[in-house]
Amino acid sequence: MSSIDGLLAEARARAHKPAADQGPQPRLHAAILTCMDARIDPVSLFGLGRSDAHVIRNAGALATPDALRSLALSQAILGTREVLVLGHTVCGLFERTEAELVDAIRSKSGHRPGMELGAFHDLDQAVVETVEDLRRCPFLAYRDGIHGFVYELDTGIVRPVAVKEVDLSSSTRARPMTGLEMLRADALSLKRTSR
Repeated sequence: MSSIDGLLAEARARAHKPAADQGPQPRLHAAILTCMDARIDPVSLFGLGRSDAHVIRNAGALATPDALRSLALSQAILGTREVLVLGHTVCGLFERTEAELVDAIRSKSGHRPGMELGAFHDLDQAVVETVEDLRRCPFLAYRDGIHGFVYELDTGIVRPVAVKEVDLSSSTRARPMTGLEMLRADALSLKRTSR
């Protein structure tokens, strides 16, 4: 039996469906951007229940175009107002170079990726840069509630990362953007600034 077969068997055995009154909006009006690392379980780490928060995951908890797209839609359509960025120690992107990551993918797939993979050498700085990228994103209607943290895997502690607060009063919109405004063509072609 493959891993996917096992997952599907678990889903059939559990057969959970949302309560009739449960909508897609997260109860806490919060989103968590974290790493895809299998050791990170934001549901148990933060004591979340079903429908409490959106959880967006990618390699390194980076502000990639897809993460920005997901957060913009989360805010515009589903009512989130805060974002918790959670990096973690012993990340697979930590203390590697872009060249090492490219070579790893090329050696397994036979193809060289043409995208930035997000290698970093300073974990706190990587979280700061992600928070700053999110705060600069014009498609996020609520940028003042974006905060960065690091999950220390060896101790289980979540600690804040010092991110310089910026005055967003002049750049925060008077009203949240509508879903159609978020989906303008330029929103779909966001490019991450190089690190």
